[in-house]
Amino acid sequence: MHDLVIRGGTIIDGTGGARFTGDVAIDNGVITAVGTVSGKGKKEIDAKGLLVTPGFVDVHTHYDAQVSWDRLVSPSCWHGVTTVVMGNCAVGFAPTRPDMHQQMIELMEGVEDIPGAALAEGIDFAWESFPEYMDAVDRIPHAVDIGAQLPHAALRVYVMGDRAVRREPATLADIREMGRLAREAMAAGAIGFSSSRTILHKSIKGEIIPSYGAEYDELVGIAMAMGEGGKGVFEMISDLKDVDAEFNIFHDMVAKSGLPMSISMAEAESKPEAWRKLYSRIEGAREEGLHFRAQVAPRPIGLLMGLQASFHPFSSSPGYREISGLPLAERVQAMRDPARRARIISENPDSRNMAVGLLYTLNRVYQLGDPPEYEPLPANSIQARAEAMGVNPRELAYDLLLEDEGRALLYVPIANYAFGNLDTVREMLLSSYTTPGLGDGGAHCGAICDASFPTYMLTHWARDRSRGEQLPLEFLVKRQTRDTAELAGFLDRGLLQPGMKADVNIIDFDRLSLRPPEIAHDLPTGARRLVQKAIGYKYTIVSGKVTFEDGESTGVFPGRLVRGQQPAPALRAAE
Repeated sequence: MHDLVIRGGTIIDGTGGARFTGDVAIDNGVITAVGTVSGKGKKEIDAKGLLVTPGFVDVHTHYDAQVSWDRLVSPSCWHGVTTVVMGNCAVGFAPTRPDMHQQMIELMEGVEDIPGAALAEGIDFAWESFPEYMDAVDRIPHAVDIGAQLPHAALRVYVMGDRAVRREPATLADIREMGRLAREAMAAGAIGFSSSRTILHKSIKGEIIPSYGAEYDELVGIAMAMGEGGKGVFEMISDLKDVDAEFNIFHDMVAKSGLPMSISMAEAESKPEAWRKLYSRIEGAREEGLHFRAQVAPRPIGLLMGLQASFHPFSSSPGYREISGLPLAERVQAMRDPARRARIISENPDSRNMAVGLLYTLNRVYQLGDPPEYEPLPANSIQARAEAMGVNPRELAYDLLLEDEGRALLYVPIANYAFGNLDTVREMLLSSYTTPGLGDGGAHCGAICDASFPTYMLTHWARDRSRGEQLPLEFLVKRQTRDTAELAGFLDRGLLQPGMKADVNIIDFDRLSLRPPEIAHDLPTGARRLVQKAIGYKYTIVSGKVTFEDGESTGVFPGRLVRGQQPAPALRAAE
């Protein structure tokens, strides 16, 4: 008698091999048989006509605060994700001292657009060291497994204090202490170490992230200390203004530590071919035997604008600011007044706000719609539509914001869309040394909602894409199960094979679809965030326990902290 048997599903096992029809047996949180299972199950699920896949592993999230108050770990949990890795981009909340708490909150609020009041209310800071932080996370059962990375910005400030905030060079003593603490964190179960070298990452006060510009000796010194312990992975994001100079640092971090690294990679609007130089350097390092990967997104990295979001094209206009504090319904009513409408549309506020810049580039702004369209035709931009209608593009943008009683969203692809299609993204996904990531679940609460990447991977690339070639479903499942698991060093999951951890999705692929993003006021203090749900996940299973059924939580929370890299189990032959 097995604990659970999934019967007659179409199995895509995560290896990239062809799908097949069969059963899956689970006992004590582990897959014990795949194929024809003769034994009965204490619980059985009829999966005929449904896909059965491994649970998805999301290696790039920012749930470092949210795990304190949200046992579901949403919205990732609604998209078949069974393991998340947080602590990316050098930001997090440990190690820390009492006099650093506000500074950590301001940094996360600025870099990741998470309301500071919600962070202050929701985090109890019942820790100082990174191992103590992991213990605090481990005490709370969740719906998904969680891996935590040590963030460079927090580590640097903990060791160097205000000198880190001023971005002064680290001394030899600083480097030794950061290395010691990094090695200690890896020994206690940290997945790896993350750092940010992009000037875009700033605190809410406009201060550049403390890790920006950290020198060669500091980064390589920390890497070598981690290498002495033989544990951990590196996650890096950089402006890459000088690709060779930056990559030379990354190269030596990997070469001198013997540990793997992933680097964020995207197609920039201003330099759409620049990513190829980074990828070429990664290829060269792989030929040397060094373990590098690029993290890539499966669709444009896009901003969402709306009356409830962080900004929209008119958010800096004086005529709008006068009413911006009103409740949504009252604001919509005021905006529909013809005189105010004419005033706001005609105003040209003198501001460097990003949203104001978009007011002048409406050829890059689209209506997101329902279902949401993430590969829109250039002919469907607000400017192109307005020109076809013979109206002012600003008027159309204004009116679209008021649709659905002010809940409508406009979409601005800011990366991976320089040519008005996703052909480059497809090339990246097919590249030998890339892994899907960059979904940023838990972050960018009022401007980005990309935690739905796993669902989009399946629906758009395997079924719905009409503007170019698609990708095989088996390949896409492997990319976000076994491949992402291997990137984090989780060799115990990502495959449907006997001996592997029983993290499973059962999916009605014909119905699988994304709902439009929406604003929820469910953060501590009632602060708002963008969330996005999906239709078509019949069951999600973590460690053999059904956590979601038809998109709804079962109230079961088997998710735990994953402490460090996980060895591959001894795989047994299928029944």
